[in-house]
Amino acid sequence: MSESLVLPRLHVFRAGRALAALLRNPEDLPQVFTLIDSISGTAPHRLLLGFKLRESGRRILRDRPDILPRLADRTALRALPNGSLGRAYLAFVESEGISPEGIRDASGEGTAAPSRSEVFGYLRARMRDTHDLWHAVTGYQGDVLGELSILAFTLGQHWNVGVAAIVAAALVKGFGSTDTRSIRDGFARGRAATWLPAQEWETLLPLPLDTVRARLRIGPPPVYTPVRTMDLRAQGLI
Repeated sequence: MSESLVLPRLHVFRAGRALAALLRNPEDLPQVFTLIDSISGTAPHRLLLGFKLRESGRRILRDRPDILPRLADRTALRALPNGSLGRAYLAFVESEGISPEGIRDASGEGTAAPSRSEVFGYLRARMRDTHDLWHAVTGYQGDVLGELSILAFTLGQHWNVGVAAIVAAALVKGFGSTDTRSIRDGFARGRAATWLPAQEWETLLPLPLDTVRARLRIGPPPVYTPVRTMDLRAQGLI
């Protein structure tokens, strides 16, 4: 089906159930994908347009590279130079105890059905698989506040109603009450940075992290106090 004929998704009740579950357990990753999938609206269409408007994006759309095998090969990542983006990504996933394969599986659990357009399905997978590269390059950790900050960064880059709902609900609930500056900073950094979705990350992995940050206008990593799920439980917020 042509992407121009794919109608925006707006399943409010499904999104509401996912949001309620996510507020009870911020680590329930499938619910994140369910929520975003349910009320994606016109975001996929605008994302596709952003790719088409950029030379690197047009190359990605043409060649459809699959970055997941590169990110899953920890031996190859470990062989990259010290201080490179690839090594920073490896340090991030190992410190958080996660893997690109695990995120792919969580996405499968949280998505109601395959994308109704091949190109939208590819872009959704590309954004999913590069999410933790965004963590590595921005410096936000995988804690609750770090995730809210990277989601705010994402909103600064590419508006998405589902992502905005997660950030807004978490703030109302008090998840970011200890340091809302980090979330505000995330949005501002996203607005100021080069558009990350259309980056050819495969070519950036061997480069020094500081070089990548400068090239993408991201700046140095933020200084903030991580907030873990156990902290929210101790405060009675979940």
